[in-house]
Amino acid sequence: MAELALAPRRPGAPGAAGWDTLRDEPGPDAVRCLGLYAKLAAGVTVVTALDAGGRQAGTTVSALTSLSARPALLLACLRAGSRTLAAVRARGVFAVSFLAEHQRAVAERFADPALPPAGRFTGVPVRQVLGLPVLSEALAWTVCLVEDVRRYGDHDLVVGRVRAVEVGDGRPLLWHDRAFRTLTCPPSEGG
Repeated sequence: MAELALAPRRPGAPGAAGWDTLRDEPGPDAVRCLGLYAKLAAGVTVVTALDAGGRQAGTTVSALTSLSARPALLLACLRAGSRTLAAVRARGVFAVSFLAEHQRAVAERFADPALPPAGRFTGVPVRQVLGLPVLSEALAWTVCLVEDVRRYGDHDLVVGRVRAVEVGDGRPLLWHDRAFRTLTCPPSEGG
């Protein structure tokens, strides 16, 4: 697939006098963009970390993707100003638990802004892996060292270098069209 790149302005071309509609128009509003983003189907994860005082922090994240196999990197998008992001920045390490289809209540719990950080973990089976909380019943998990953090708009992109991994069997919990979903097709062999 060819990469899309904006061509530089040519002298004398429309827009050369300082106006380029693609670059200079404000674009669609946030509501339209959120409607577009809602059409993305994504796996549901919980990102966990320990804050500077050693207290557990965690949040539900659907904006997570693999970035590289060599070196093993993943990318998580965390809301700017969140307690979990502050904990990730403070310690430079985090865990990601990939939720299984039966873990909707866990996803809702970690997404609830009314729950304090400690309350999010109450009643959720957790084990410690390399000193970090990992959800025991997760489909898979990883522990990552922070490689880079950059702010883009209202979120920070956190690049994690994978240091430990465990992958189990089962089917993932999904987020699509502003709701939790599950796969409706039969599972493939081995999954």
